[in-house]
Amino acid sequence: MMNYKIAQKLSPEHFKRRFGVHRATFKQLVQALKTAWRPTPKPGVKPKLALADRVLVCLEYWREYRTYFHIGSSWGVSESTVCRIVNWVEDHLMQCGQLRLAGKKHLVGGFGKPQVVVMDVTETPIERPKRRQRQFYSGKKKRHTLKCQIVIEHSSGRIICTFFGKGRKHDFKLYQASGVRFAAETESLQDKPYQGIQKLHPNSRLPHKKPRGGQLTQAQKADNRALARRRVLIEQVNRCLKIFRILSERYRNRRRRFGLRCNLIAALYNYEHFQSVCSL
Repeated sequence: MMNYKIAQKLSPEHFKRRFGVHRATFKQLVQALKTAWRPTPKPGVKPKLALADRVLVCLEYWREYRTYFHIGSSWGVSESTVCRIVNWVEDHLMQCGQLRLAGKKHLVGGFGKPQVVVMDVTETPIERPKRRQRQFYSGKKKRHTLKCQIVIEHSSGRIICTFFGKGRKHDFKLYQASGVRFAAETESLQDKPYQGIQKLHPNSRLPHKKPRGGQLTQAQKADNRALARRRVLIEQVNRCLKIFRILSERYRNRRRRFGLRCNLIAALYNYEHFQSVCSL
């Protein structure tokens, strides 16, 4: 049976593989939730799991995305208890304010506007909805999905903001609905689905599209390769986020909490990325 004492015996590499974050990040999460934690609530029954155990349960759920029943069997609690623990940890992590993204306002105002940003959309498959199925059907993935638009700063690799939509919505339409705008001096790098963004932001870089019945020139191909080398950073960020299988496997939960979980995992990535840069 897993608990905090057993998890402490894991090596740093195994702890990261099991829960998706480093041990120092886990301790920071526990510290952030201490103000909201009451070990002996009055009135009420004493919780079966301590605060550290509850954080590990939530991280394990994000990382492995097993059912509540299977995780409850590993920790010696019921599946309903696991559900309440995960929701409690997520809600209070969002309320504590330590795991938050800079937001889209950081792109246009204030000190330290990014010079170069990269924007892309990643998709997470979902179970087939009972109603309005066409709104969630992605023609690119050939299945029902939820979309997440991510904007990162090219120099630091940190995630600035996110936005969410249904699988049927085109990437450029999702950008328009998000309200994300860039400063005039900010260079933005996008993929082909963002055709038309030049009218809203002239300082945008898009790959050359092959003309119908024609071919790209050697110079255009070289430009596309150079742009792809600059854009590859956001693919690496997507890969780091999808280490948590709740974002990579078929999403089984209610869709209204999808955005909250994406934002928390993105903020965790920013925190760990900043710590790794500082340790160099």
